[in-house]
Parts: sequence; structure tokens; C-alpha cells
Amino acid sequence: MEQQTGAHHAEAFEKSYVDDGGAVEEKAGISKEEVLAEDDIEDSPFEIVRVSVSNKDDPTLPCLTFRAWVLGIIFCAGLAFVNQFFYFRANPILLGGYIVQLLSFPCGYLMALVLPTRKFRTFGWEWSLNPGPFNIKEHVLISIFAGTSVSTVYGIDVTVIKRLFYKSDMGFGPSVLFILTSQILGYSFAGLSRKYLVYPAAMLWPASLVSVTLFRTFHEIQDFGGRLSRTKVFWICFTASFVYYFIPGFLFPTLTMLPILCLAAPNSIIAHQLGDGNNGLGILALTFDWSTISNAYTASPIACPWPMACNVFAGFVIFIWIMTPAGYYSNVWGSGNLPIYTSQLFLPNGTDYDISQVMVDGKLDPSLYNDYGPLRMTFQFASTYGIGFAGLITLIVYIALHYGEEIVMRFKQSRTMDEDIHMRLMRNYDEVPQWWYLSTFVVCFVLAIVTCQVWSLMPWYWVIVATILPFIFTVPIGIIQALSNQQPGLNVITEFIIGYARPGDPIANVTFKVYGYVTMTQALSLLNDQKLGHYMKIPPRHLFVAQLVGTIICAFVQLGVSYWLMATVKNFCTDEGKPWTCINTRTFYSASVIWGLVSPGRIFGPGMQYHSMLYLFILGLLAPIPFWYMTKRYPNSYWQYINIAIIFNVVGNLPPAPTHDYVWFFITCTFFNYFVHKYWNGWWQRYAFTFSAGMDSGLAISGIIMFFAFQNVTLSWWGTQSHCPLSANGYLS
Repeated sequence: MEQQTGAHHAEAFEKSYVDDGGAVEEKAGISKEEVLAEDDIEDSPFEIVRVSVSNKDDPTLPCLTFRAWVLGIIFCAGLAFVNQFFYFRANPILLGGYIVQLLSFPCGYLMALVLPTRKFRTFGWEWSLNPGPFNIKEHVLISIFAGTSVSTVYGIDVTVIKRLFYKSDMGFGPSVLFILTSQILGYSFAGLSRKYLVYPAAMLWPASLVSVTLFRTFHEIQDFGGRLSRTKVFWICFTASFVYYFIPGFLFPTLTMLPILCLAAPNSIIAHQLGDGNNGLGILALTFDWSTISNAYTASPIACPWPMACNVFAGFVIFIWIMTPAGYYSNVWGSGNLPIYTSQLFLPNGTDYDISQVMVDGKLDPSLYNDYGPLRMTFQFASTYGIGFAGLITLIVYIALHYGEEIVMRFKQSRTMDEDIHMRLMRNYDEVPQWWYLSTFVVCFVLAIVTCQVWSLMPWYWVIVATILPFIFTVPIGIIQALSNQQPGLNVITEFIIGYARPGDPIANVTFKVYGYVTMTQALSLLNDQKLGHYMKIPPRHLFVAQLVGTIICAFVQLGVSYWLMATVKNFCTDEGKPWTCINTRTFYSASVIWGLVSPGRIFGPGMQYHSMLYLFILGLLAPIPFWYMTKRYPNSYWQYINIAIIFNVVGNLPPAPTHDYVWFFITCTFFNYFVHKYWNGWWQRYAFTFSAGMDSGLAISGIIMFFAFQNVTLSWWGTQSHCPLSANGYLS
């Protein structure tokens, strides 16, 4: 029986993906009703899932094997090292899960060939180094194991800025406690939320479907009636992407962002500001680089349903291409002296803000602040905070209007909810007991309080407040991510709360943000992997153990890399230390200055420069209501596809994301998920996700090889130069 989750928005996905596919089937002489009647009994009600996920399972396949442990630990530690190493560089590279999927496949098969098949018995448990052929479940578990290291640990930025900028190093041991508690706290929230965010069929989690397709490409042989198999298509795309990326990645970097306006008007500041994709608005900024299209900020455009991409791009156009130039070129808040797009901080005259002039012992001195001058942000950066205020309230109202009844129903009927084929197949495996999650929460919560109190990060009672926030927001934000592949964050609201509660205390501010924000993101990350495990029929207990162990390994490795680099690299995290300029960490530090050192009262308080941004809370309260009404009034019209929560929350990564990334994300998604899906649906079903996986994987491997092969080679010609130098200036400066 088809499940209805998210009311109208789930229907929007059905209409986008099921109806178009049915049209193709009708052309073949089979009605859509007949197809759905036949397939819905033993398959997902959503086409995007049906074309990616198998509706069969073999419960006898070994999963948490010796091979999975060894390869999982190796890849987890390796990715943790590499990603943290690159994180501090001027051009950071982030190796994702595709790398593990690609490299662990031959490693697993090699181990299956060479390891002995002898069986051992330990404490009554029989096991073997080589239980048989390397299988898809081992492959998935290895990738999930290593998936804990595909991004850098958020809390490490706290330890770095505390040591380098605030001159108060915690030491390695306390830093480990701080990072582990902040990372693992989210697991309990994930466990309590899985009945509402993982088990329902309508909770799609689109990003996981690309991974599912790649796993099946490796382990299944499909010829589609004599046509190209998905395996062949993957390797064709992988090879093409691998070879081609040497051009924009090393030989001709300008292809990553070819700014037409900057080239057409090389002496015009306004043209540079509008045309620069890195420090401007990205208008007419072309790209011939797949890393611009599919990146850490937008993810794969093929994994995002086209209606959601339209919402993302609508928010981008409204806030970046319309509101930003309107406010900036009207000199709102005196922003004309500043650049148009940056997170850097300034004095009113446009010079860089030197926080050493207002600090005493790591805290703000109000008299020095008054003498030195007020802090200023660009119009776009300041308005992003205001839109973030509106976006948070919009999210709550949107969820209440569109999903409120469904959430209440899930709480009341979670034990008797309708199940699709994937949920029924997962009943063959033991569930993770609730006490596993609860005990994990209690241990980490107590350690978090001890760490914060003993090492003076913030008072213990603020740890309690910080953990309440993810408890409230994990489910509603998880619904948004499960349907749209977009994740609104709590970073702004956590900064706001602690900034008013403890003004002038930047360390307490960032600590509160870590526990209030990272706990939720960790929960959602675990839920995303749980959905992947759900699709691939991984035993839940094996999944829990792999993620927990992987998180612990990642914390030790990444913190160790950070301390090593801080101790050995000269001028670390400064412009003079290039390429070790730590752009992301310095942005994090700027946020600590705004919300912690200076405090929101001096930025957004009554009579302050940016006070008007607080009124956007009211906008966020009212904005969803008319769209919800129109959806109810005209349920079969285009209104059903408008997601006002996505529109408001799209600016969360703007900055630091290059603006032209979003343009080409939308263009590519429109091509594949609208035109190709509509007019060449057979190709889309067979190859779309395989194409995305091959392109991403080839680019990632190419990037690694280029770094080690050419790290001491420098090219200097027109194709390696910046062509928008004036975008860093204010138009009135």
C-alpha cells in the first residue's frame, strides 16, 4: 500500500517522477494503472526509488566481516587524514564517499582471493577471514564506515581558533573529549527519529540513491536487452571525467569560472562584481568543470528532483541576483565601500577589521570597541543572517502546515504504519535497541558537561540548552532533507541565542554552536546512512557499530592532523602561510567575532546598523501561509511544487559557496531531470545516476593524482590567472 508522507509535497514527487515514467509505459501499450497495480505490491511507490533500489534481498550474505573491518578502518583513517589535510589549504579538496566505493571494490575482491578460508571459533562465535566472495553488503558497510570521514569535524575549528587566534590551547586530550562528545551526541537523536525519517517510503533521501546505483553497478551485471550496461557507462564516464579534469584542474583553471562580464569590461568594477563567480554574483560566469556543477554545496544535480531544484534556484535569484544588487548599489548600510560578496569583516571606511584593537584577554573591551569603531559586513553577508532568521521560522511554520498531521500520525501509529517492500525486507534483521541510543546520549552528555565546565568552554547549564535545539529540529529539518536533498542549519540561531546570553565571550559562542548545530547535522548524517542501509538491506546493528567506531577513529585522526600542521607549518592560517591560509577556519573565526566577541546586541540590537534584520522573523512567520492556502485551494496546480522553506534557506552557504555553482547546478538538473527524464525516460532510468557517479568518481581520483604529481609545479599564463581583480573592491571605494 502506498504511504503518504508530507501530504502535498510527497504528491509533488509522485507527479514529477511517477507520472512521466508512466507516460513512457503507456506508449508501450501498458497503462500506468496496470504498471502501478503490478509493481506497487512488491516495489516502492516512487519511480526514483524503483529505478535505483532492488526490491530483493539475501539475508544470508555476510556483512560485518573481517574484510569490512580492515578496509573500513583503513579508508576511514585515510579519508580523515586527507580531508583534514586539504581543509586548511587555499584550495581545499574534499574526498567523498564515491572514492571509497570505487577503491574498496577491487580491494575487497583481492582480499577474497588471497585470504585463507579457514574458520575460527571465538567465545562460541564462528568466523572466518574469508567467508566467501566479496559481496555488496560488505561494500556498502565499508563505505558507511569510511563515510564518517568524508567531511571534516566541525568542532576542530574551535580548537584551532582557540589556539591560534585566542591564544588559549586546550591540549590534545580535552580537545578529543570535546570533539567526540559533539560528534556522538547526535546518534541518540537519530535513533529516536528513524521511525519518522527512515522507515516511511516517502522519505526518499535522494542523495543516497546515487550511491545505491553505484553499488549495484559494481555488483550486478545488466545488459538491458543488448544495450550498454550500467557498468560500462560508469567506466566510460569515469575515464572521460578523469582525463578531462586535468585541463580545468591544472592546465586551464579559468575553465572552472569563465567570467564573460569581467572579460568584456576589464576596467569596470561593477562588471567585475556582477560577473565574478567567486567574489561576485556569478552572472554570465560560464563553467566547463564538473566540480562546479556537482560540489559540496549543492551535491549532485541529478540527485535532486527538478521541482526542488526550481525552488533552490528561485531562492538564489531572489536573494542573490535581485535583492543583493538592489541593496548594495543603493548603498544600504554604507555597503558601497565594501565588496559585494564576501564574509570578511570591515570598518565603515572599507579597511579590514583588526580585532586585536578591541580585545583584552580574549574578551571584548567595550571602551576599546567604541574608540576603534563599529564592525561592518557587506550588504549580502548581513542580509544572509536576516534571511536565515526568516528561514528558521518559515521552516517551523511550513512543517506545521504541510507535515503537522503526518508527524502526529507517525507518533501515534509508528508501530502499525504501512510498510513498503523495503521495510518488510528489513524485518528480517534485529533492530537496534532504544537503550543503545539512550546510553550513548547519557554518556556523551555527561562528558560534554564535564569538558565544558572543567576547561572553561562554557557553563554546564548551556550544554543542556544546546542539546535541546537538535531535539526540537532534527525531525522537521530531516523531512526537508529527505525530500529535497537540502539541509537548513541551526548555526545562525545557535549563535544568536548564546550571543545574547553571553556577549563578549567568543569561545562560549562557538562551543554552544558546536553542541547545538553539529549534534543535529550528525543525527541527519546518520539518518542518511541509515536510509542507504535501509535501501541496501544492511543489518541495523552492524550499521550502528560501524558508524560509531568510524566516528571515533575520525576524531582522533583529524585532530592529530590539525595539531601536527599547527606545530609544523610556518605562518599557519595567515595570508603569508599560503597555501595554508585556512579560508574555512577564518570564516568560522569571523562568525565568532560577530556573534561572540562583538555580540549580536551590538550588531542587531535597537539602534544598531543591522537591527532591521530582526524584523525578518515576522516575514518568516507569515510567508508560508499564502502558499499553503493556494496549495489547498488549487491542489493540482503548480502551487503544489513551491516549497517556501527551501527558497528561504538556500542562502545558508552563500557565502562561502561560489555563486555560479548554483546557476550551473540548476541548468544541469533541468537538462537531466526535466528534459531527459521527460523525453528520454528510458535512458534516464538506466543511466542518469550512473552518469553522475562516474563523473564524480573520475574527477575525485584525478584531483588526488594531480595534487601529488604537480604540487611543486606552477603554471603561469592567461588560463591560470584571475580575470576579475576589481570584484574585491567596493564600487564607492
